[in-house]
Amino acid sequence: MSDCCSNKAESKKFHLIIVGGGSAAFSASIKANELGAKVTIINDGLPIGGTCVNVGCVPSKTLIRAAEVQHRALHHNFKGITSDSKVTDFKALFQQKKELVEELRQAKYLDVVADLPDFQLIEGRAQFVAPDTIKVNGQTIKADRILIATGATSFIPSVPGLEESGYLTNVSAFELTEFPKSMIVLGGRYIALECAQLFARLGTRVTILQRSPRILPTESKDLTDELTRYFKDEGIDVVTDVALQEVSKKDGKVFVKAKVDGHDQTFEAEHVLVTTGRTPNTKNMGLESIGIQLDEKGFIKVNDQLQTSVKNVYAAGDVIGEPMFVYTAAYEGALAAENAINNASRKRDYTALPWVIFTDPQVAGVGLDEQQALKQGIDVDISKLPLSHVPRSIAARDTRGFIKIIRDKKTDQLVGARILAPEGSELLMEVSLAIRHGITVKEIVSAFHPYLTLSEGIKLAAITFGKDVSKLSCCAS
Repeated sequence: MSDCCSNKAESKKFHLIIVGGGSAAFSASIKANELGAKVTIINDGLPIGGTCVNVGCVPSKTLIRAAEVQHRALHHNFKGITSDSKVTDFKALFQQKKELVEELRQAKYLDVVADLPDFQLIEGRAQFVAPDTIKVNGQTIKADRILIATGATSFIPSVPGLEESGYLTNVSAFELTEFPKSMIVLGGRYIALECAQLFARLGTRVTILQRSPRILPTESKDLTDELTRYFKDEGIDVVTDVALQEVSKKDGKVFVKAKVDGHDQTFEAEHVLVTTGRTPNTKNMGLESIGIQLDEKGFIKVNDQLQTSVKNVYAAGDVIGEPMFVYTAAYEGALAAENAINNASRKRDYTALPWVIFTDPQVAGVGLDEQQALKQGIDVDISKLPLSHVPRSIAARDTRGFIKIIRDKKTDQLVGARILAPEGSELLMEVSLAIRHGITVKEIVSAFHPYLTLSEGIKLAAITFGKDVSKLSCCAS
């Protein structure tokens, strides 16, 4: 009798199917479990953990730090210190990266869900049979709600000869076992710039080919011009206004023919790395057959509650498009699960969303830049503080970059910031919290900021709205 009752209770338990195995999927699983639901994850493609731990954040950031160690040993501004460095075992470096990926995949994903009650993980390709039914490995599974969190992958442009000549993506580039002597990087945004500098600092001759007139074309010219100069100082060839024509391969070399500012030019290297954007993993799942609407690029359309055009199907993470960060995917996964299970209508909110590009110096931003603020009709003041005025940067003998903060003249509240600085990402949260909670510039100036910290730069930038910091003493306000 007790078994019968138990089975009856079990059959009534809310069931959430999650298609995908990355950050959005696991965050949704944890939230759903907290809410008492039964969870089934169906994953195909990348191993559990998705892009971030396997082929994105984790491998790239550990290799970026390794390349930084190499670079700083060869280039520093301190007298009386002589140092040297070279990559003696490229394969060992990339093997260490692989070990870290495997360790974090186990610790932060598989172990996290291992003891969750009413949780099942199925490896296989999910196919929608109906809005509440998935078919996988010949098995049909029904659910109360379904969450699509299948992520995105590299977008490969249609360039004659590219497919035949062969190319790397962020996936295959991080699996190289031999040192690449030369590399052409197609693209000029987040992934392109991080990978280009990473390989260049390890000793690869790198050429960036960017279609737009500037790298990071959606950012302000002062920022992109300065970052371009730093890249060129490191020997990275940055070529803009590029229209790709054809790719070919001969004698182990890849040749890229292009028009640069209207003139024919040919570039050659051992490898071509394609970093021209992301495309959603929405194909061959039967989405159209159940009425899921996609945008012109194939990303799933959702409302502010992360509900798709089909009532009981939700979507989260990179598969719905920008912003495509691991932390926004996790946020969306949990939000979608809560809305799906509780029939709730909580809306996503990206008012004060911080973001980082892990170049050196780092590019970091939150909120609006000056042009975006003007377009929204906000009357703003801009404070731009070169790091040559920040004591920490002066003492570290590295004054590359600047801190730029934007405030609303009427309210004295910050509406955005753009930072170009070594470890500039560590400055973001103060500005993010100020924007989120309406903290004024006057309050930032009055707050204690320890002397000889980089965070003091935020206070100095705030002071700059009303004073010339070059005429202030140390610690003065």
